[in-house]
Amino acid sequence: MAVMSSLRDKTHIILYTLLAAFLALIVFEWGMNFAGFSGKKENLAGKVNGKPLAYSQYDDAYKAITENFRRSNPAVEVTPEIELGLQEKAWSSVVDQTLLDQQFEKFGITLQDQEVLEALNSPTPPMVIRQYFTDPATGLFDRKKLESARLDSRYKDLWLQVEKYVRLELKENKLVRALQTLDRVTERELGDIVSRKFSSFSASFIPVPLSFAGVDSNFPVTESEIKQYYDAHKELFKQENPSRKADYVFFPLIPSSKDSLAVRSELEAVRTDFSKSVNDSDYVKVQSDRPTGINVAYSRADFSPAAGSVVFISSNLKAGTVVGPVADQGEYRLIKIKQVTSSTQPVARASHILLRFNPANNDEVQQVRELTMLIYKELQAGVPFEILARKYSADPGSAANGGDIGWFSKGRMLPEFSAAVFNASPGSILRPLQTQFGLHIIKVTGFDRASLVCSEIVRNIRPSTETVDSERRRAMAFQQSAKEKGFEKSAASEKLQIEKTGEFIKRMLIPKIGYSEKVTAYAFKAGEGDLSDVLETEKGFYVMRLTSKNDTGYRMLDKELKATITAELVREKKGAALEKKLAVMSKASGFSLEKIAAGNAGLHIVTADSIRWSDGYIPGYGVDRSLVEAMSGLVSGKLSRPVKTSGGYAVVLVSKKNMPSEVDVKAAKTSVAPQLVRAKQQQLIGEYLHSLRKVEDLRP
Repeated sequence: MAVMSSLRDKTHIILYTLLAAFLALIVFEWGMNFAGFSGKKENLAGKVNGKPLAYSQYDDAYKAITENFRRSNPAVEVTPEIELGLQEKAWSSVVDQTLLDQQFEKFGITLQDQEVLEALNSPTPPMVIRQYFTDPATGLFDRKKLESARLDSRYKDLWLQVEKYVRLELKENKLVRALQTLDRVTERELGDIVSRKFSSFSASFIPVPLSFAGVDSNFPVTESEIKQYYDAHKELFKQENPSRKADYVFFPLIPSSKDSLAVRSELEAVRTDFSKSVNDSDYVKVQSDRPTGINVAYSRADFSPAAGSVVFISSNLKAGTVVGPVADQGEYRLIKIKQVTSSTQPVARASHILLRFNPANNDEVQQVRELTMLIYKELQAGVPFEILARKYSADPGSAANGGDIGWFSKGRMLPEFSAAVFNASPGSILRPLQTQFGLHIIKVTGFDRASLVCSEIVRNIRPSTETVDSERRRAMAFQQSAKEKGFEKSAASEKLQIEKTGEFIKRMLIPKIGYSEKVTAYAFKAGEGDLSDVLETEKGFYVMRLTSKNDTGYRMLDKELKATITAELVREKKGAALEKKLAVMSKASGFSLEKIAAGNAGLHIVTADSIRWSDGYIPGYGVDRSLVEAMSGLVSGKLSRPVKTSGGYAVVLVSKKNMPSEVDVKAAKTSVAPQLVRAKQQQLIGEYLHSLRKVEDLRP
């Protein structure tokens, strides 16, 4: 269970989750049959600090949260992954509520009816009320709307439920006040926050990557050091829930060509009727796997490139045309065009070669520069862009397609990427563009403004019963062989890939598999080395072997964790060595950046203005919050000691700090003060409640 970041935030999650649907219905007069709690189960869902938590309480919360989700997302299918999220949200809400109730009792926090009435009648009623009775246009609380809802006889019984949540918020406020031991901040703290928030500064610095300290092999890590680190930082590896690991062989359910042809034939059979139908709405709802496809607007960006090339040919672009069935990313689409228009906002198609690197690592920067020059030379020599993309691009999804990323609108890409493409001409290859993902070499392949208003019938291409039975038989044959000959030997003889799940707990997405009750049920009942039966899921069939059980409450010091700790220890050792090395270099140079750079090949000075603490951005260099945080505390005009960066260390000379003249420092301090007080209070409360939190999850 995640650490509570703040009591107030958690409480409002509880309140709003259970109350949102109700208040929305009142405000918008949707109408609702509120049946209250109706759980019947008597067994326990768990314990919170030793107090039993009835399964019915958890079940009621789950039903309320699920009902609210379905009402808010009527077109969304509740997949196993979504259901898992709803279950965990319900579990968190009842655990947090139980923890709150325990604290109310401990501090003797009660509430009188008069207090509730006064809160409702006050100019600023409880937040759970203000949330839904505030005019979004003005931001002002609408007292008339609240009173109208309170006086409406239709909602008399419902307001009794609202009162429960109002009481909870008022009691929560009392608990916050009871736990507050810090109600002020110092002038120095306020000045520091305001200065950092609004100031910008100019600085020069030499970034030095960890690689400058030497190769990793110069910093060996022993088994005893790994164990010592693990023991010293054991709280970092704490896990409240038991975990498991398993190996598995997967037999995926992939539709055959015969299955695809069958779906296509189904759509071809309804094509004539669809073209003649007068009421598309009813027809689509009955025939389509996506019943919302009625009078929707599409551009090329709403299709795969191959499907778009079929739909958007000139002979199809007229009202009344029925196009398809068209294969498009695992489905067939039968499209009835109602209207053809020209959009004011075009869509674009482009290809790119992505080169990843760490901007704080000089070696990687230099390597990417050299590779970029090589790619441009090959392009100039006539090597096709597609070949170079397959060879060099670090984006596996597009590299396999020669760098092609298909059609897209402006909003679907990073702003800088879209700006570059939509301001270019078709056929042009752009200058290298740096984004958060790396360096992009972009080829613009086209623009299009055609837009269609249409209705469509969609059929997903699913594996047939014949295909499912065939894969099931393969899985059963392997399982029997593995039982007799051994897991590895059988996989090798059948040329099947053995995959690993990684560590997972109950009710979580299993790495590479997703959410599967069947896999989880097997894993938490089996012993180490036990072979599973054939486990059938929507995606396919799994045959698994349990490789690890961990019920200790801490992550096991296995091979993967040892590798993680080893890498961290190597970084620490290299960092310590680099810090000493830079300190010696600074002293030897007379604390001159220029002399340090001149005396050490590969190092260079970066100079930047308008460096912002607020977002850690250094113009011409990139984002490095660690470095900018260090800069903000330095004295101007004095070379710093080595300071940490995101990729190593740096020596820094801050030349000046600027506070914009338009900033009213006194007003800014007044504005920041309550936020800082609240942050301190919430941190204190969160730490306090976390220290009390002992949760035993007994759900199956």
